[in-house]
Amino acid sequence: MKSFLRANVVLAAFLFAAAPGANCQTVSNLNELVLAQIDSMPSGGAYATTHAATLRLQDSVRLDSGKLFILPSEAAPTYCSGATYLVFLKVIEELRAGESLHLDQETLNELLIRGQVDGRGIWGRWNANGPGTARLFRELSLGPNFTSPARALAGDFMKIFWTPEVGSEEHGHSVIFLGLEKRDGADFIRFWSSNKPGGYGEKSVPLSTISHMIFSRLENPANLARISQIPPLDTYLANLQTRRSSFEEAALECGF
Repeated sequence: MKSFLRANVVLAAFLFAAAPGANCQTVSNLNELVLAQIDSMPSGGAYATTHAATLRLQDSVRLDSGKLFILPSEAAPTYCSGATYLVFLKVIEELRAGESLHLDQETLNELLIRGQVDGRGIWGRWNANGPGTARLFRELSLGPNFTSPARALAGDFMKIFWTPEVGSEEHGHSVIFLGLEKRDGADFIRFWSSNKPGGYGEKSVPLSTISHMIFSRLENPANLARISQIPPLDTYLANLQTRRSSFEEAALECGF
């Protein structure tokens, strides 16, 4: 599977490079790293959104002697945002291990999962209702947010909205985009996450079943160090626990 996914990334990066200002080398390298971390993740483990699942997720990420230890098998069952966040952390730690990324102790502490409420800190933003990951990318300038699947590359982070609702009434899914495919003439979208009911793994759904989607591409991981420069609580995301938003408002909040 890895060679197939990486071939897709290289081809898509080549096509995207035709766009003005595109940085093919950066995009290809980081997206390939995301895909490599997916390949290192366990399979299955079941899906659950219980408090116990959150505690297991919290225990699966540890900081010891300046190193992040990410143990996805300990976070099972888990849910979608937890699965994609673990891949994100594994990418960050892989970059740090290769000494191409340097983050101080304060920033590393901010990456830990400590039961933060929606909108608070890095995990609280990633896990929030609405465009949580995209909002984090916008605030820290981690990379671009966009909505067109034609622009997407395998390895982009993605938020799916199954209905037009954004916020307290939404039905969404945090995933990592793997590609588009045709089945019996219909367009399908393929992604990786913790999916119902099996847990960690790939899934394909008809594009027609998705109301909205937001892609977030990691390009500037060093900007995680800016976390101390933004408000501890993102009030827009925090309020989405109890209020309805709209995709138009989400677009404004995420800069696309």
